[in-house]
Amino acid sequence: MKTFDYVRAASVEEAAEAYAARPGARYLGGGTNLVDLMKLGVERPAALVDLTRLPLDAVEELPDGSLRVGAMVRNSDLAALPAVRDRWPALSQAVLAGASGQLRNAATTGGNLLQRTRCPYFQDVTKPCNKREPGSGCGAREGVHRDHAVLGHSAQCVATHPSDMAVALAALDARVELYGVEGTREVAAADFHRLPGDRPDLDTEIRPGEIVTGVVLPASTAGRPSAYRKARDRASYAFALASVAAVVRVESGVVAQAGIAFGALAHRPWRARRAEGALVGAAPTDDAFEHAVDLELAAAEPLRDNAYKVPLARALALDVLTRLTASART
Repeated sequence: MKTFDYVRAASVEEAAEAYAARPGARYLGGGTNLVDLMKLGVERPAALVDLTRLPLDAVEELPDGSLRVGAMVRNSDLAALPAVRDRWPALSQAVLAGASGQLRNAATTGGNLLQRTRCPYFQDVTKPCNKREPGSGCGAREGVHRDHAVLGHSAQCVATHPSDMAVALAALDARVELYGVEGTREVAAADFHRLPGDRPDLDTEIRPGEIVTGVVLPASTAGRPSAYRKARDRASYAFALASVAAVVRVESGVVAQAGIAFGALAHRPWRARRAEGALVGAAPTDDAFEHAVDLELAAAEPLRDNAYKVPLARALALDVLTRLTASART
């Protein structure tokens, strides 16, 4: 067993300083992903900086009508928040679609965003994986890739991001709050995760040592019709084969606002900007929805064994968009 240092931080400032002082350190929140990767030998941190005692478990209503959710808020608590269920229902639905009840009780908001891919080549240290060991190759591209990416992948990596929550946050225009030695900043949830390109080892735009301190749900999508739907191999405790989160506002017979994100199709939650652009200003009809979704999914480049994901994602998106606009279509 590889030994490691352990530091229990009392403040975000102390945590960032402890991380910076220990090359090879990792932050520890709920540990539902990190500890598994340590057991597999994928992660071998020189130090763990424990964030569980930090005051980041509060939920705060902001003056502009947005909601700030601390990074240490547990997934089960996030899904149960009345404000989230009532004003951003897609997020509650997405969180409840992920993992098991026991894991949701331990997993944190920040940790959910930072979880790593479940690609079996990444998790098996005997297999080639550019994400785990840059330059070693991508075993999945010509190997077992039924669950892998059809959008935005590269020759270096075809892995998908596993989070359900992150898909909803991307569609809802949420923002991710970060703290590091250089201070605080915010990143749009839709831009927080990266496509693999030639650096698949970099999952997010987070800078070395930064801590996710919270997520802000904006007033612009509060109270709008939103939903999340996920297809998987079994009814519970399974990662998505394809998923979609959407928020739609119809006014005067046309779509005035649309946010759509796909999950399990790419290295990050895939914000469907082409589809959104085609929908805004259009009547909420079946033809308009089909045109918009097909426009987005035309960019798909399926691998040998995962072409089924394209029609599956299409069907999910059309169903969600139709349900969200049902009252406006009658």
